[in-house]
Amino acid sequence: MFSSVAPLVRLNPFHAPQLQLTQESVRERAGAAEPPSTKRSLAAASAGEEENSCEYGSLKFYALCGFGGVLSCGLTHTAVVPLDLVKCRIQVDPQKYRSIFTGFSVTVKEDGVRGLAKGWAPTFFGYSMQGLCKFGFYEVFKVMYGNLLGEENAYLWRTSLYLAASASAEFFADIALAPMEAAKVRIQTQPGYANTLRQAAPKMFAEEGIWAFYKGVAPLWMRQIPYTMMKFACFERTVEALYKYVVPKPRSECTKGEQLIVTFIAGYIAGIFCAIVSHPADSVVSVLNKEKGSSAVEVLKRLGPKGVWKGLFARIIMIGTLTALQWFIYDSVKVYFRLPRPPPPEMPESLKKKLGLTE
Repeated sequence: MFSSVAPLVRLNPFHAPQLQLTQESVRERAGAAEPPSTKRSLAAASAGEEENSCEYGSLKFYALCGFGGVLSCGLTHTAVVPLDLVKCRIQVDPQKYRSIFTGFSVTVKEDGVRGLAKGWAPTFFGYSMQGLCKFGFYEVFKVMYGNLLGEENAYLWRTSLYLAASASAEFFADIALAPMEAAKVRIQTQPGYANTLRQAAPKMFAEEGIWAFYKGVAPLWMRQIPYTMMKFACFERTVEALYKYVVPKPRSECTKGEQLIVTFIAGYIAGIFCAIVSHPADSVVSVLNKEKGSSAVEVLKRLGPKGVWKGLFARIIMIGTLTALQWFIYDSVKVYFRLPRPPPPEMPESLKKKLGLTE
């Protein structure tokens, strides 16, 4: 039985090498037995830890985090434009586009394969700006609110800290996203209106002025702020849980590749919850940006309790994959630029003493 289990253990991506060296062989290779602290430092070195390129919370740190956000959001949202296009069309015309498969079929039949890429330009520029603000400001607000709370309270209230920091960041991120999101929805859901951003933007401004680009910002906040709060808080706590209950060795002993696997898994789990909590508002945004002169309340009443959930399956697939890739890219950028990547939070020693957990 053990012979059949052993190969499976070795295939585990978090499998720690089994070093079966006797004390004598260690002395022969190293000259003397090493103290535990030295062994721990060597384990950390073997995990690929390098000196950080900047201090945590410095301007360079925030700038590179913002750049990571540009890549993670801009690239991933652009990559799933075809799925986003079909999802938006299901929301605004459920009679014609009854499902994901019908949506793709009808779109290709009417517009050809190139039609699936409609709206790629506003998607890329809009979500790149959103990613800059979302990830960059999240790090800023997390540090700022953490300092206000103090070390002990920041640990005890860490979920609330993640929620508050992400909500604050998304407020500004949506202001940056709104103009491009409005243009994207017009291009994708109104046949014949415009095929490119250069055609759509002047036409929208001529018809409704600057309001055309920002009338959807309130429902965008309704959609994106709950989404981002779930995205960051769920991700942070899922990473913490994975290292505590699933990964069979401490994070400090995991290689960078193993840590990125954990990041991807936690990102996908967070993405599923993100899609569910933000979908009703997403349906309102899609319809609102398609129609002239409508308000969010009017659209919500017209869609009704069932209508706001149209296209949820497509959105779960899109957002789950998208969120996982975003966190993977963002964390990869941090690894590449050697940015500080603090491990999951641990209870401060001062709090352990207060609770009688240490002698």
